[in-house]
Amino acid sequence: MNGTEFDEIKEDSGQFQDILLHSCCGPCSTAVIERLTDNYNIIVYFYNPNITDESEYKKRLNTQIQFIDEYNKKLPQDRRIKFTEGDYDPDEFFRFVEGLEEEPENGDRCTKCFELRMKKTAEIAKANKIPVFATTLSVSPHKNTKKINEIGYSLEKEYNILFLDENFKKKDGFKRSIDMSREYGLYRQNYCGCRFSKR
Repeated sequence: MNGTEFDEIKEDSGQFQDILLHSCCGPCSTAVIERLTDNYNIIVYFYNPNITDESEYKKRLNTQIQFIDEYNKKLPQDRRIKFTEGDYDPDEFFRFVEGLEEEPENGDRCTKCFELRMKKTAEIAKANKIPVFATTLSVSPHKNTKKINEIGYSLEKEYNILFLDENFKKKDGFKRSIDMSREYGLYRQNYCGCRFSKR
């Protein structure tokens, strides 16, 4: 991903602040995007090397794009959601969590996985002068929002950009994501992503 790509994505920001929103999947992004649309120019960053089966990755990627395309039909031209895809390299995920393969779900391996994806989001935001970053991860009741926010605060200091620490599962965020997934006919996966989470 290079600066030219992002210059094109970010043009005509207008009065709204840009935010780089890491998305773990289309269904989780639904309610988060809906909640943020009124206050931010959203650039969805689909970066998930933890989805270790390539066919599953493509299915989730296509679902993300499907939702954005459909949701954008409701928005005026200058408020439409932008999208960019990060590099897909499961080997990077395996290197990052090496030694934690036997950890249970929601253990240290998952925390490292959050860190990998959020750190890359912060790096991309900083490099492209996007002042705020966030992640959809906290919309899931299966994810530890406290750990997610701790990682976000640490990255905020490291990269000197703002982390939006909203707990998206509040205000029935997860329920809304299920309802919207149904409304838009989205594929909803039944496991987090890595091969270890399928056990």
